[in-house]
Amino acid sequence: MAALEDSLDQGLRALGLEISAAQRDGLLAYLDLLQRWNRAYNLTAVRDPLEMVTRHLLDSLSIAPHISGQRFLDVGTGAGLPGIPLAILFPQRRFELLDSNGKKTRFLIDARQRLGLNNVVVHSTRVEALSDEVGFDGILSRAFASLADMVAGCQHLLAEGGKMYAMKGQYPEQELSHLPKRFIVEGCHSLHVPGIDEARHLLVLSHSDTGSP
Repeated sequence: MAALEDSLDQGLRALGLEISAAQRDGLLAYLDLLQRWNRAYNLTAVRDPLEMVTRHLLDSLSIAPHISGQRFLDVGTGAGLPGIPLAILFPQRRFELLDSNGKKTRFLIDARQRLGLNNVVVHSTRVEALSDEVGFDGILSRAFASLADMVAGCQHLLAEGGKMYAMKGQYPEQELSHLPKRFIVEGCHSLHVPGIDEARHLLVLSHSDTGSP
C-alpha cells in the first residue's frame, strides 16, 4: 500500500496537482475497489496495482488543467476512466458516466455509492440513445472510437459553446482528416504522464462557426 501511495504522491506532484488527504484517500479507495472487482469481472486489462496508478489514475488526471465547464459526460467510460478520478479531483463539478456494458456500469454504481461521489451519475446505455435537454459543457472520451465517430455519436449532447475532449495516444493525424467541417480542433495538448514513456495527446474539439454541415 505504501508503494501505491508514494507512486500516486510523486505522480501528482509531477502533474502539478494539489489534493486534500480525503481526495488522496478517495483515489486509493477507488483503485482498491477496481482491483477487487477486476479479479471477478475483468474490467481492465491492467492487473498490476502500480501500473493502475500510472495508466489509470495519473493518465486520467493529466487532462485536469485543460478541461473547462461544470457538467461533463464521460463516454465509453468503462471502469470510470477518466470520469471517476476527475470527479474526486473536482467535487464541485458534475460527471456523468456512460457505458453500455452492464457489468461495468454495475461497478460504477457500486463505486459511486462506496466512495460517496454525489457529483457522479451513471448511464447504462449507448450514447446514441442518451438525450439531455441542457447539454454538456464537456464530453470526455478515452480511447473511444475515432474522432469522426465521437462527433457523430455525441454532438447532440453538446451544450452551446461546449467542447469535446478526446484522449489519444499518438497524434491522430489520419483521424483528423475525416473530421466533419462543422467541427474544428480548438487545441491539442501533448500530455506527459509520470511513469508512462509513451505519446499522449488531448484533442479539444468545438463547433466551427463557418463549417458546413
